[in-house]
Amino acid sequence: MTKRQAAFYSMTIPALLLFFLLHTYPAIQGIFYSFTNWDGFSEGYRFVGFNNYASLFKDNNVLNSYLFTFKYALVVTILINVLSLLIALGLNSNIKYRNLFRGIYFLPNILGVLIIGYIFNYFFSNVLTQLGDKLGSDVLSVNILGSEKWAWIGVVIVSVWQGIAFNTILYLAGLQTIPKDLYEASNIDGAGKWTTFWKITFPMLAGFFTINMVLALKNGLFVFDQIIALTGGGPGRSTQSIALLIYQGGFQGGEFAYQSANAVIYFIVIIAVSIAQLKFLQRKEM
Repeated sequence: MTKRQAAFYSMTIPALLLFFLLHTYPAIQGIFYSFTNWDGFSEGYRFVGFNNYASLFKDNNVLNSYLFTFKYALVVTILINVLSLLIALGLNSNIKYRNLFRGIYFLPNILGVLIIGYIFNYFFSNVLTQLGDKLGSDVLSVNILGSEKWAWIGVVIVSVWQGIAFNTILYLAGLQTIPKDLYEASNIDGAGKWTTFWKITFPMLAGFFTINMVLALKNGLFVFDQIIALTGGGPGRSTQSIALLIYQGGFQGGEFAYQSANAVIYFIVIIAVSIAQLKFLQRKEM
């Protein structure tokens, strides 16, 4: 073994061990406990086979959390990508102070999710309601986060506002890779802006679109911090995501083994969704 190889191994092996201890080993433990009835703090447990997995499909709380999470993730993914693409197209044009605008749009990405959540919580529950009272608006004077029907919209607004930042930067990077000669040729041919977008811009951004769609959907399916800061899963269970249900039931509700089984199922679902999404979007790139 050469000194160069020894140096590489000395950097790789400690990182691999840390990854195994802090990630892989706990994941294996979670899979093991999913076949038991352990509550998370008692000393003893017994094996129950696939009972936890079977019970998940009969649990209305679990099913409702899945429905909410996927509804939320789909809406957020679509809104983030549509708005960030429009913003990127605007920032890519020759406008004054475009670098300043780029910095402003990227600012939400460097702020903590919980900090943003608590700020918007105050905004929805105090600032907006007081403004509604002064304007005499019944719509604005009601705290949206206190409504079982509309609380999820508040979570969507916050997630989209923050999620747009990173996706916009990726779309801007993609726009820089498009040769200007293509646009000059389209102008000579008399193509309109809409035709130019669909025939040149969007096809050339297909790879970036795939990345942004996958990342946005993944973040949407893992939603946790925003809900903790804004609604806590309420009112009732109307905004309880899968991640929040696993946390509350597993670490606070004495359902460690049961929610471990839920986490295993959710992991499989996310892998299946990600693979299907990648295959579909990559096929569109060709």
